[in-house]
Amino acid sequence: MNLDNVQDLTIITFPHPTLRVTAKPIVKVDAKLRAIVARMFELMYAHRGVGLAATQVNLPLRMFVMNASGQQGEGIEKVVINPVISRPRSNEEAEEGCLSLPNIHGNVVRAKTIRLNAFDLSGQEIDQDLTGFEARVVQHETDHLNGTLFLDRMKEGALLEAESELEALDLEFRSRQRMGEIAPDEQLLDQLRVWEEQYC
Repeated sequence: MNLDNVQDLTIITFPHPTLRVTAKPIVKVDAKLRAIVARMFELMYAHRGVGLAATQVNLPLRMFVMNASGQQGEGIEKVVINPVISRPRSNEEAEEGCLSLPNIHGNVVRAKTIRLNAFDLSGQEIDQDLTGFEARVVQHETDHLNGTLFLDRMKEGALLEAESELEALDLEFRSRQRMGEIAPDEQLLDQLRVWEEQYC
């Protein structure tokens, strides 16, 4: 998976095994990583998202992009590298969706306020208190980097309601593997090492 053209990056969907990988910290930023970030923003806007983690484009790198407005040219674009979340305060429940789980939504309880420590693309430190929707996006995307999906935080009853959609996604993914369109899980995970060696 040594992509010379980052335009080949696409959003992977459940149950792709990379979605369950714990991403590794990034130790190097180069022109290719900047191109990857640009492509991630492109994909995020094209799919009407507000955040996109590297694991969602099949990269095992501890990084995500976000814009809480969801609109290109509006709001604030953030590139968040090696995020650490601390000081969670208060809880609130709200509906979430995910670009890797199309057509599935569910309520998730998350901290209303958090502290984010990370780095941006130019190596500047990010040290911010976030609240409300922006805090939720950061928690959702950081979960992705830990191999956690919002499904894992839904109540059991709500999860049962999503069961048919999950089965449909699973069926489509496995049938594409059988047809040879997608590599077997073990091979997909082996391919991630190229990126870990390059950036981690």
